[in-house]
Amino acid sequence: MSSARLDQDAAAFYAGQSAFSDPGAHAPLYADLPDDPAELARVARDLVIHRWEGELFRWAIPEDRLHNDAETRYVDEICRIVIERNDAPLTRRREAGDRFVGICRDFALLYCSFLRHAGIPARQRCGFAGYVGADGFHGDHVVTEYWDDERGWLLADPQLADPMVVDAWKVDFDPMDVPRDRFLVAGKAWRAIRAGEADPKTFGLHPPEEGPLFGEWFVAHSLRLDLAALNKVETLQWDIWGTGTGDYMEVTDALRALHDRAALVAGDDVPFSAARKLFEGEAGLRTPKTVLSLAPFNGPREVTLR
Repeated sequence: MSSARLDQDAAAFYAGQSAFSDPGAHAPLYADLPDDPAELARVARDLVIHRWEGELFRWAIPEDRLHNDAETRYVDEICRIVIERNDAPLTRRREAGDRFVGICRDFALLYCSFLRHAGIPARQRCGFAGYVGADGFHGDHVVTEYWDDERGWLLADPQLADPMVVDAWKVDFDPMDVPRDRFLVAGKAWRAIRAGEADPKTFGLHPPEEGPLFGEWFVAHSLRLDLAALNKVETLQWDIWGTGTGDYMEVTDALRALHDRAALVAGDDVPFSAARKLFEGEAGLRTPKTVLSLAPFNGPREVTLR
């Protein structure tokens, strides 16, 4: 098998920590981490429990953790919370009650942090998984993309790095190499919708009958998140910006045109320089210092990022 090649600038960029993935003062905790991607995925998995996994792990998640843990944007804060609950080495599997209570984004970001510490280029990807939720629906999801010197960029889902979770989700693929047709990065989903090849009603946090968090506006939102993540700005899933209107669910023709441009660089193949240039040059896509957080439990508020 021939070796893949990664642009040196891209390799250096994605192997370095971001403001979100940097463990900061908790960097010494990383000293004993393995350097194998699959082992690192399991370490990340064993430090976090998804806020909806209480029943699976047979633990009644306290309301304050359910509401507040996943409002944590930065890995140094995630590490602080984990260590306060159990100060064992990070490689020690935590019981459910000692874990950080997060969402898919938190598994992916923590995993990115571990990979970058090991010198492996990694980036968070936002999009839609056909293996999440109802059949025929593409559920809002976040995974990690990491560089393999033989095969290039691979999608990995660290939330699946536990056989119990694989069984519960009935997953039939390698979580360290998620097929590109099972997880659609947001730009790919956007292009399919714009080409009339996919129904926007089949993309979102949940199906239409369960609320408004689906459709074209939601895919546009995920595309902004993914472009930001490709630029190492890994915000929360409910951080909103760049809608250009008073109604964040409204999608105008101008916004469609802007997101058409974003989808060209935020696909399976990412032209690094173009992704950097578009994000830095377009105010409607670039993450501002202050975002609107539509926190599911704590309600809307403006948040100033670090």
